[in-house]
Amino acid sequence: MSRTLKPAFLGTAALAFALSGCMGAGGSIPSASAPITQSEAQQGAEAHPKLLAEFGGAMTGPQATYVEQIGKNVAVQSGLGNAREDFTVSLVNSSVNNAFAIPGGYIYTTRQLVALMNNEAELAAVLGHEVGHVAARHSQRRQAAAQRNSILGILGAIASNVILGNSGLGNTLSNVFQQGSQLLTLKFSRSQELEADELGIRYLTQANYDPQAMSTVLRSLAMQNNLDAQLQGRNASIPEWASTHPDPASRVTTARQKAQGLAGSITNRDTFLTRIDGILYGDDPAQGVIEGQDFIHPDLKLRFSAPTGFYMINGTRAVSINGQSGQAQLTTASYNGDLDAYIRAAFAALGGNQQQLAPSSIQRTTVNGLKAAYGTARVSNGSGQIDVTVFAYEFAPSQAFHFQAVTAAGKGDVFAPMYQSMRRITTAEASAVIPRKIQVVTVARGDTVASLARRMAYDNAQVERFRVLNGLGSTDELQAGQKVKLVVRGR
Repeated sequence: MSRTLKPAFLGTAALAFALSGCMGAGGSIPSASAPITQSEAQQGAEAHPKLLAEFGGAMTGPQATYVEQIGKNVAVQSGLGNAREDFTVSLVNSSVNNAFAIPGGYIYTTRQLVALMNNEAELAAVLGHEVGHVAARHSQRRQAAAQRNSILGILGAIASNVILGNSGLGNTLSNVFQQGSQLLTLKFSRSQELEADELGIRYLTQANYDPQAMSTVLRSLAMQNNLDAQLQGRNASIPEWASTHPDPASRVTTARQKAQGLAGSITNRDTFLTRIDGILYGDDPAQGVIEGQDFIHPDLKLRFSAPTGFYMINGTRAVSINGQSGQAQLTTASYNGDLDAYIRAAFAALGGNQQQLAPSSIQRTTVNGLKAAYGTARVSNGSGQIDVTVFAYEFAPSQAFHFQAVTAAGKGDVFAPMYQSMRRITTAEASAVIPRKIQVVTVARGDTVASLARRMAYDNAQVERFRVLNGLGSTDELQAGQKVKLVVRGR
């Protein structure tokens, strides 16, 4: 959650049309792609700044320049453009494992996904996969299908933090509090994903990269998904990036088979690891950090704890709290000193144009010295009733934050400990928040997975995290002289 939270996207429908997020309707793989059209170029140019803002902004410096270089090298293989200058490749400041592209030659990858990769060919594979979606015009096909099924309007509503779509509140518990940009990457069909994989492999081969890199990076994604599920206590079949990366484990084998016998051998592992050494890993303190069950924002000077059994996802505009018994989100809005009006406005925004949503009453209270207020509305979702709660806090005369939560009717107490945990933090507490980063080290004689894993900046699952980060299976060992990644504390 960034220091200055922005309102929900305007023009969401247009952006939903543009986004090609993932990391394939089927049909044969085209031998060549139609060049970028003027309409696509204009559409991409309009969406680009909004997309950057939604994903934490574009990073700059040598690492961003390196990603841009590799992205353009593989993008020109698509036939979408005749020169490297026809493409815009951005490394974005997000802690989510994701990559995406939009028509017009705009390609993106998050720093977190780059940190998961283990060689330059894998970087080219991910970016090539995204270019493949654009080359095959998958977003246009999805747009047509969405219009036929009246889905696009619902996506636009959800992406604007509106919980009432054409089908009411039926899907609220599963999707209302995801970030708008994450929902805008909903979701390519399996055949489209496979088609983009195959196109990415083709581009790898044409650029002389090892085409097996597509299968190895998909394997790392599958391993990361399984580890995240284990650490968060959730079902491994529903990854954080489920809407854009369906079933990566089963795609590994297909990608490996498609790459067999193809030319290309470049991996540039050591070069890649040297280039990403020092890249930020996990949450950026400027957007707040998740430490176990706690969320701490050193700039906003706030802290709260998620209930036991829930996990958090930090986004640019909000922090989502997810569990089987409910979902919540910490966010903010314009505030003029009136908490009652603030809460009513939050309910109105949640209801949107589909339904007037208002609390039955608003109660005033104090939480850890903060002025606070809350209200609940009970709503029918077609199959039963749910409670929508807004719990707001005044941090300054012109600044407030609020949780908005959805639970089964009468079960709102599950979030009571979280509401009561919100507090200001001291300057000393804020200063103690130190980011994590990638450190590349060379394995010395006598080093083992266990000994190096002990240097990882985590209190739990150090060996498991080390293996996933370095693409190592459960029985893989290290060799002296090999370069590996660690996650350490450092500014």
